[in-house]
Amino acid sequence: MKKLLNTLYITTPERYLSLDGENVVISAEHSNIGRIPLHNIDSIIIFGASGASPALMGKCVENNISLVFMTRSGRFLCRTEGTVSGNVILRRQQYRLADDKCESLKIARNMIAGKIFNSRYSVERTIRDHSLRIDIEKFRKKSSYLFDSAKSSLKVNDFDTLRGMEGEAASVYFSVFDDMILQQKEDFYFHGRNKRPPLDNVNALLSFAYSLMTNMCTSALESVGLDPYVGFMHTDRPGRASLSLDLIEEFRSVICDRFVISVINKKIINDKDFQKREDGAVLLSEDARKVFLNSWQKYKYEEIKHPFLGDKIERGMLPYVQALLLARYIRGDLDEYPVFMWK
Repeated sequence: MKKLLNTLYITTPERYLSLDGENVVISAEHSNIGRIPLHNIDSIIIFGASGASPALMGKCVENNISLVFMTRSGRFLCRTEGTVSGNVILRRQQYRLADDKCESLKIARNMIAGKIFNSRYSVERTIRDHSLRIDIEKFRKKSSYLFDSAKSSLKVNDFDTLRGMEGEAASVYFSVFDDMILQQKEDFYFHGRNKRPPLDNVNALLSFAYSLMTNMCTSALESVGLDPYVGFMHTDRPGRASLSLDLIEEFRSVICDRFVISVINKKIINDKDFQKREDGAVLLSEDARKVFLNSWQKYKYEEIKHPFLGDKIERGMLPYVQALLLARYIRGDLDEYPVFMWK
């Protein structure tokens, strides 16, 4: 099994990254302020920095280290990419399946069923842990709907119906999301999903977490030889990692959303950690990003038992494991793609 290495996050603006031997050097105003060995890093994510040297980019490509550039708010800009990895036969088969609506639908159904099932798990987890602080009957009704929706999604015969079911299930799940937030209610409320830009504290955290997970999915897909830009549910669009967006659906509620709820309820993040702009956009401050990312790193290293493999793995390995299982299905080694369904 692949080992989960560290991710280097550069969150302070006006930082420049360069290469010195086998080390990445972080500079500010022409002075070196940090030096980190590359051998235990599998990705570098840079928020609003000045840039990186061509030598470092080349070394990252050579060592299969993902180098990602994002805006200060966490919006993806670009990533370095070297020689296409993986076996050409696997990618050709991926393209064949993506072009075949029936085959694509088989994979998409499993992914959406997993997404809905995991949304239900999050609702059930709240019932289990906080029964005295929520409207249990309301939560149970939502849970029952999501359970039926997850089963029904496996039987649909066209993408329009599947997308409709996904949208309705998301609406039902998010209708109780605000009730899952038990602390700091005056500053952290959820009245619906909004993005580009996020307009409140909760949506700012969700967007940031989703961006981090999408990058993890892209790296995982590339590492097993799949093309992250050719999806089965999300259609092709220049510059969009459609397969990464497919894969992240399995992780939104049980990984990203649960983490966001946790940092709010544990008061790791509070209202003073956000910047409110004149256009209504709400963004994490520089210091808050560091706090968020430090907690995210610890969260990634926590072990869980994978429901299909039956083995304990680090939470941060989930995108890689699912990408590997998807590759095995595409090669014909598995009869179905075993979507991640948390139990």
